[in-house]
Amino acid sequence: MASPPSVEVVDVVDVVVLGTGAAGLVAALTAADSGASVALVEKADLVGGTTALSSGVVWIPATSVAAAQGVEDSREAGLAYLESLSHGMIRPEMAQAFVDSGDEVVEWLRTHTPLTLRLVPGFPDYHPEHPGGMPHGGRSLEPELISVDRLDGWGERLVGTPRPMRVTETPVGGGTGVLPTDVETEWRAAHVEGLGRALVAALLRGCLDHDVVPVTGTRAVRLVVEDGAVTGVELSGPEGKRVVRAGAVVLATGGFEYDDDLVRAFLRGPMREPAGVPSNTGDGLRMAMRVGAALGAMREAWWVPVVRLPGERADGGSNVQLVLRERTLPRSIVVNRSGRRFTNEAANYNALGGAFHTFDPGSFDYVNQPCWLVFDQGFVDAYGGFGTGPGGPAPSWLMRADSIAELADHLGVPADALAQTVARWNGFVAQGHDDDFGRGDSAYDGWCGDRRQYPGVFATLGPVDQGPFYAVELIGSALGTKGGPLTTVDGEVLDVDGEVIPGLYAAGNAMAAPTGMVYGGAGGTLGPALVFGYRAGRAAAAATSSASVHHELEGVPT
Repeated sequence: MASPPSVEVVDVVDVVVLGTGAAGLVAALTAADSGASVALVEKADLVGGTTALSSGVVWIPATSVAAAQGVEDSREAGLAYLESLSHGMIRPEMAQAFVDSGDEVVEWLRTHTPLTLRLVPGFPDYHPEHPGGMPHGGRSLEPELISVDRLDGWGERLVGTPRPMRVTETPVGGGTGVLPTDVETEWRAAHVEGLGRALVAALLRGCLDHDVVPVTGTRAVRLVVEDGAVTGVELSGPEGKRVVRAGAVVLATGGFEYDDDLVRAFLRGPMREPAGVPSNTGDGLRMAMRVGAALGAMREAWWVPVVRLPGERADGGSNVQLVLRERTLPRSIVVNRSGRRFTNEAANYNALGGAFHTFDPGSFDYVNQPCWLVFDQGFVDAYGGFGTGPGGPAPSWLMRADSIAELADHLGVPADALAQTVARWNGFVAQGHDDDFGRGDSAYDGWCGDRRQYPGVFATLGPVDQGPFYAVELIGSALGTKGGPLTTVDGEVLDVDGEVIPGLYAAGNAMAAPTGMVYGGAGGTLGPALVFGYRAGRAAAAATSSASVHHELEGVPT
């Protein structure tokens, strides 16, 4: 499939990278550092993708950063942990490449960009009691703060809003979420960023230092294929359609969670109100399918429960809040339409996707959707929640009732069942153990709960017994999808016969997730994105050079 003759060829480079999230930025950077000429293309007007909206935490086993803090970890433990959770979906070579390259990538980024990753102390793995798990943390790293003034104007073109805070200063990381006034004033004045925007800023600065400048507002629509090899990409932007010829194309376009047809076709269960950027509509997936790519992990996503917030998001994405802390704190439970609890509310958000997708063959329905987070005035007094501090008042958009029976009426669930559920829960709290679902048994369960009680079950166990009572619908959502083209360990896309498609690479959420259905710990999305972005960019540069590309395309108009 050659480029249509009516589409002008406007440039010739060694490597085109599509997408400016973590995977795309690292792929562009490693390709450029390897000597390749690189075009970095972003569909949206802003840079950073869903990475910029994230916490910026990366999960990588056995790093020198952790070892320097006295953490004992090993390659063998990391691989054993992933294997214990695999359910046959993790290809061993991908797990090995991830673990073996992790520390190399962390150190390489430290010396080639302003990115310094620091340990989030104590952050346990998401399944810490499994073989190789780390109940006391050691694998979750976060970016140091950085001023976006270093980006020569690009600081105003990052996805999201300024967040001058480290994860360790947020409730999820063990902090209060409130900075001293003088510190916050100083950091905001200096345009200091933390979290996902800090990660993007540091990687973008590395790209700019290598003369790789993103082209934004430009969508990749079709791969150019000649004699079975990908030789470029057709783009659509403000100047119309054009073709960039290249020796390699790296797909780092994110997932497909905002494309209803792809979601309906591939995901294993319902998913609404995706939390990422709305540009994630599966462009890379569609391009890969057109050229015969084999696919993997298509049923999976990085699942997360959210609540819908009032109003609209500026970028057109779903206006939601991730519900990590509120469902973990004491004095809260989650119930389904039958008024019953159905899971360990404090389990990690990705694993909760399975509970949301429970299907009953008799009713032929997903029995745990809809569902609601239920909590009491004691919760509001102690913790606030949903943007308010301890003491409240609770947000006006929450359902409120003076009694459990009245709350059941508001929710449309059986009042007797809800009353029995609350009474049963309160009994478990009194005895100090959740006999139904083991909430509080895992070292992870209380991490996002009441840190004054952590470790221990009462970091997450507390009665629901003080009116008024509150509820809000929990929606089964996703941070992004995990499915995409199958690749080699170096990001080379494989076709349906298992052969490499020359010139085509994928990384991040645009590739078949190397960790399958597993979310190893905080940063379980971004850790593999960095590692396989690094490997893909380096391999793409090695497979081509400016001289060979220009020779092969001699006579092509530029």
